Amino acid sequence: MSYLTCGFIGLGLIGGSIARALKQYDNTIKIIAFDIQKDSLLLARQEGIADEITEAVDGTFSQCDYLFLCAPVQKNDNNLSIVKEIIKPDCLLTDVGSVKASIHEAVQAAGLEEQFIGGHPMAGSERTGFVNSKAALLENAYYILTPTASVPAPKLEAYRSLVSAMGAIPLILDYRKHDYVTGAISHLPHVIAASLVNLIHDHDSQDGIMKMIAAGGFKDITRIASSSAAMWQQICLTNGENISSLLSDYIKALTDFRSSIDNGDKAALYEAFDSARIYRSSFINASSGPIKRAYRIYVDIADRTGSLSQVISLLAGHELSIKNVGITHNRESEDGVLTLEFYDETAMTKAAVTLRNSGFSPTICS
Repeated sequence: MSYLTCGFIGLGLIGGSIARALKQYDNTIKIIAFDIQKDSLLLARQEGIADEITEAVDGTFSQCDYLFLCAPVQKNDNNLSIVKEIIKPDCLLTDVGSVKASIHEAVQAAGLEEQFIGGHPMAGSERTGFVNSKAALLENAYYILTPTASVPAPKLEAYRSLVSAMGAIPLILDYRKHDYVTGAISHLPHVIAASLVNLIHDHDSQDGIMKMIAAGGFKDITRIASSSAAMWQQICLTNGENISSLLSDYIKALTDFRSSIDNGDKAALYEAFDSARIYRSSFINASSGPIKRAYRIYVDIADRTGSLSQVISLLAGHELSIKNVGITHNRESEDGVLTLEFYDETAMTKAAVTLRNSGFSPTICS
């Protein structure tokens, strides 16, 4: 994979993270970048991520072995006519969009099917821009590849290997199936989160009591509502048919829930919650998948100076490495004000025993 040249048209959060991951994998890879945000380009060059920057989509990209289209969907479609005239015949063209039908149709219209493999890294953040990009964003994230029927098998295998080298998990899907699947597990949840936040906004009292005490479940289920409004507007417009179909099914499911509540149907309510619990738990217990078990314990500590350092010092004295520490200010379902996360189950169990023997009351997160 050495001595590759990779071009980026768009160097925001995702493009920047891919560029960083490529450099981390092999620093000899040459990165050429264009972005409408000049500050991002200058920062990328300053940090040694971009070897060459350009102020336009031009012949500079003719040397690329891979060209990543990381601009908004409509921009990518418009850039194809320019790209077609400047890339070399063996250049592999790809994108990072979360909807694949429109780009595949545009590629077909441009006659670039033998050079295109759609890409969708299933990673992101509420923060945007190159300044927030990081190579670790791709680690252990599914990276869906949607090759055209015309792309040569060796090109697909080479790109699959490159994605693996970046630390991501490549998964090959037909682009139509991709749009339906992501419509269900990504796009629909954003619609639900946004509508739930708006519901609370519209039903809150003037003193904002709902907003003030919102924590736990509400916080978890609505975190993604903080994402870019413009991006999700475009996703709904480009994958509207799938989202609308799934939304209809979801509305029926909500109607069934309401009916069970209105009728006091204990059996139906229990079955709905229990089947969801069992299926959701299977995500974590599966041998593969992006939702991994977190090895956490909750601990109550006194609200006084030195309490936190006492716990940390105690565990450090027993050579227990803590992955993450959190303080719960608004407790809803957590069983302690202090959250300690460990790298594996052995360390978590040993930490719980150590704390218990020292007079604390730790609770292992199930």
